[in-house]
Amino acid sequence: MAIHKLSIDDFEEADYQLIAIHTALENYRVAYLINQNLPILLHRNKKDILIGTDKQKFGFPNFQFEDTKKGIYWTLIENKKEVSLPQKIKTNNLFNEVSEFSNLLYFLPEIKTVDFFLKIEGDENQILLNSIITKLNTIDQFTTVYGVLKSRIKSKNNLIF
Repeated sequence: MAIHKLSIDDFEEADYQLIAIHTALENYRVAYLINQNLPILLHRNKKDILIGTDKQKFGFPNFQFEDTKKGIYWTLIENKKEVSLPQKIKTNNLFNEVSEFSNLLYFLPEIKTVDFFLKIEGDENQILLNSIITKLNTIDQFTTVYGVLKSRIKSKNNLIF
């Protein structure tokens, strides 16, 4: 019986590029502006990207576009989500008070300052990252746009969906 060993080098790293976008706009406006400046048509995905534990998961809205000719898959993801969680307050009176507190959750918590991520999956030779960043930086409503190094991302599992 033959034994086959797999080494770490047998697995290929995911082929994607990540662009950070800083803006105060709503997600649908960001998708619209990207569609106006790039030759893509992002549309709202019906399923949110779920992040969290087994007990509690939270959905992050996303917009997607698949370029079948070039084999490139685009996803716009909102990085920040405000979640309201109920909390019972113990008091010494007749009324049980329940109040809500809001908490900010992040898609990639190690990069909290970013508002949106544009994930571009496909062959690196087909993706002209500098050209895309330059076009997105021309949008007046975007404060800044830049590429994110993969080595900076600690929660890479969030990008697998």
